[in-house]
Amino acid sequence: MSTALDTPAFAPAPLPEPGTAPPAHSSRARRLVRGRDEDPSWVRPALLGLLAATGLLYLWDLAASGWANAFYAAAVQAGSQSWEAFFYGSSDAANSITVDKPPASLWVMEISVRLFGLNSWALLVPQALMGVATVGIVYLAVRRVVGPGAGLLAGTAMALTPVAVLMFRFDNPDALLVLLMTLAAYATTRALETASLRWMVGVGVLIGLAFLTKTLQAMLVVPGFALVYFLAAPTTLGRRFAHVLAAGGALLVSAGWWVAIVELVPESWRPYIGGSQTNSAWELIWGYNGLGRLTGDETGSVGGGGGTGGGNWGETGLTRLFTAEIGGQIAWLLPAAIALLVAGLVALGRAPRTDARRAALITWGSWLVVTGLTFSLMAGIFHAYYTVALAPAVAALVGIGGGLLWQRRGTAWARIVLALGLAGTALWSSVLLGRSADFLPWLRWAVVVAGLLAALGLLVAHRAGRLVAATVLAVGVLAALGGPAAYAVQTTGTAHTGSIVTAGPTVSGGTGMGGGMGGGRAGMNGAPPAGGFGGQGAGGGQAPGQGAGGGQAPGQGTGTGGQVPGAGGATGRTGGGGGMGGLLNAADPSAEVVAALSENADSFTWVAAAVGANSAAGYQLATELPVMPIGGFNGSDPSPTLAEFQALVADGQVHWFIGGAGMGSDSGSNASAEIAAWVAATYTAQTVDGVTLYDLSQPVG
Repeated sequence: MSTALDTPAFAPAPLPEPGTAPPAHSSRARRLVRGRDEDPSWVRPALLGLLAATGLLYLWDLAASGWANAFYAAAVQAGSQSWEAFFYGSSDAANSITVDKPPASLWVMEISVRLFGLNSWALLVPQALMGVATVGIVYLAVRRVVGPGAGLLAGTAMALTPVAVLMFRFDNPDALLVLLMTLAAYATTRALETASLRWMVGVGVLIGLAFLTKTLQAMLVVPGFALVYFLAAPTTLGRRFAHVLAAGGALLVSAGWWVAIVELVPESWRPYIGGSQTNSAWELIWGYNGLGRLTGDETGSVGGGGGTGGGNWGETGLTRLFTAEIGGQIAWLLPAAIALLVAGLVALGRAPRTDARRAALITWGSWLVVTGLTFSLMAGIFHAYYTVALAPAVAALVGIGGGLLWQRRGTAWARIVLALGLAGTALWSSVLLGRSADFLPWLRWAVVVAGLLAALGLLVAHRAGRLVAATVLAVGVLAALGGPAAYAVQTTGTAHTGSIVTAGPTVSGGTGMGGGMGGGRAGMNGAPPAGGFGGQGAGGGQAPGQGAGGGQAPGQGTGTGGQVPGAGGATGRTGGGGGMGGLLNAADPSAEVVAALSENADSFTWVAAAVGANSAAGYQLATELPVMPIGGFNGSDPSPTLAEFQALVADGQVHWFIGGAGMGSDSGSNASAEIAAWVAATYTAQTVDGVTLYDLSQPVG
């Protein structure tokens, strides 16, 4: 027995015949307000409500996180002052070194800062709006193949994924990466409808731009997107092959133009490429940001992967995404997504080759499987927030698979799969909520009760009327999304700062390194590391620059790569005077320190230099003047060398050297340690409000 819930909410939108254009509608204004002619009256208001609620969730108290990740915030500040820094993604406006990623994500924020000034809102609002756009694109992609009801479910699941809430309120590249890959998946869906060359070229361009956001991570979706077009596009095999080649060409052009320019420009004419040991964007792509992430052999990394069995970045294996460190970020609906992917493919087993629904399952399913396996098995640098790249695929599969089975709930197997999936999701949510014992302890039981009742209701929903079926469906959705929604709200209400952050409340059993040093979790193997990692405190965050346990007494920089002789940190303000705390968290200098660094600034190219880009970032953001980040992010890049730094000092281009940050790299260049030792042996230290400074314009014999 069918109900009105079958049509048209969970029915696919009508697709045009191959080679024909979609039907025209009477009025674009009417469509904007009321939606499509074939939609029920509630569809467009529900979509607009979802987008408005997402915007409120992502924008609420956004400025509480201050500069968020000061490493990128300083680069945005630099790019808002210098077009050269804008193009290359430099850490400072004097263009000494770039960040360790291509600059696409910075470009968006830098344009905002140029328009609205340097402040937290100008920095973070573009990220939040990208999140709202991603939710909307997930909805559009799913509704095209299953219907608006499934699209709303997928969009809601996307909006409430905790790690998505975190990253769309933060200034890391992941926000733009996820938006671009989601747009590419939508473009693939459109290309498959009519075997459109134009849409396939668009797929290539979008993935190319995603490559310029976070390099090879964007390429993980390429095999699946190409495969699904080969399998399902409604045209001949030869045309399918030609269209995929055209998309590949568009990808190479849109991703390669910036790399080609950087490689062709003489090194003396541009900043050093951060994250590389040879001043090469090509090495950065394939080394530190590429194969090194898989093998754990990243030259210049803070710590190592420790081989395929895990190490400093957490244990590898197929269960990695379900661990205490990662599960609360992304895994709430992950088992359901996998089950619904399989069930959906079974349901469409006899569908034609060109079936749009099966093609959509393969599109999003390949994204989930390839990226999920990569995250599970990679031995190199891995942080919990990386899993935001899985959020659109998980949400889309839940919407598509759930919609397909709901349409088939008249058959016993579909009802059983839906019921088991919902019951399993509720029980799994209870497990995840139980890892934060003090966080809403009643919620885990409410989720289980609601989930089990709704699961029982699904078994008889085919015999019920519209009202009963709608009630069962609503209770089931609330049970499935109650846990991630609570985590999402908690994440919104917590400030997050530092280079590595996590969503949601503190969990028991976390290792810190796998989910993020400074992410509000315990240190490696459950114990806080010596000196502290600084950054976000228990419960998910702290005010900018106030790293928990990160401070050290002056003169006690303890990084694994060396110690700064005689250097002192700004204790109580820097979030870590030495070691990894100093490298992963920015300083919050006092007005007295800012005044000292800003004195006679026009006479120098760099008002100061500091080891590590995070250490430099806090001073640069406070002064809005160039501060040289010696050694890049980890202090391990050979930029500058000791000889180059000595030449710059002799030429009067650097005023101050800021002491206090040790080197945190297990490999890479020792240039930063050599520079720090030379400064300490050559210049007289002075303390300004707890910060050790060396005036490089006043040498000592």
